[in-house]
Amino acid sequence: MSDAVDRLNLAPRAHAAALALLAAHPSVIFTSGRRDAADQARAMAANVIQNRCWIAETYRPTAERDQLQAWIDTHPEVTTKDAVADGLRTIMETWSDARRARLSRHFAGLAFDVRPVGGAAGAAIKASIRGLPGLVKFLEGEGGLVRWHAEFAP
Repeated sequence: MSDAVDRLNLAPRAHAAALALLAAHPSVIFTSGRRDAADQARAMAANVIQNRCWIAETYRPTAERDQLQAWIDTHPEVTTKDAVADGLRTIMETWSDARRARLSRHFAGLAFDVRPVGGAAGAAIKASIRGLPGLVKFLEGEGGLVRWHAEFAP
């Protein structure tokens, strides 16, 4: 059971929270944990393909967010997930760890995503996530898309 959490490569606080969530809800499916630039770019590209403004609508205002959104805006001809991911990855690979951290806690292993679930089971999982120690943010949607994303303090 903890293999699903261990594969996320999370920082200690997020790892402990993921284990607690899995213990409370063994059916929970984690979809993402720590990411490198390529992983982050692929995750973002999947959403950008559905909504070209997704980056600006999802991330808090930073120079990093603006740089990525500007690339999307100036490359309307780039429409495949792989091509979008390549463009975003190329930018993020040039950033320091501090710049990456300003964009997403996934880079530091301080965030995980969970597959959304409907009904009473989903409500129970969301309630458990909101009660996890060290949680600083829980999103049920990002840029108009249904996504469950939990972020933790270092």
